Amino acid sequence: MIQSAGRGGWVLPKGGWETDEGSAQQAACREAWEEAGVVCTVLRDLGTIPDMRPSNMLTSNAPRASYQFFEVIVDREEEQWPEMQKRKRQWVSYSQAAAALASRPELLEALNRSSVKR
Repeated sequence: MIQSAGRGGWVLPKGGWETDEGSAQQAACREAWEEAGVVCTVLRDLGTIPDMRPSNMLTSNAPRASYQFFEVIVDREEEQWPEMQKRKRQWVSYSQAAAALASRPELLEALNRSSVKR
């Protein structure tokens, strides 16, 4: 898990798909590198999950965002990474991750779709 740059709580790495990236899998691996300092390989697609938390928009039925999550294997963990001054990383058990993600149903759903041992 990584610390959220804004709120300081613990979250899963996620982010945007840049226009020069060939696939969402490449984007996910780049985000894992930038935010958590891990070099990874995608194992499987966990699907798309909408973020239904309320936003400042007037339409209440529309998702705030939609995330495509991937399960990865960590090939390497680096000592230095692009966002290390903004974020900490921490390896935790399933139960610790589930508790930390309780207020973020979209992230908890991604965790539950993964093959992490419970």
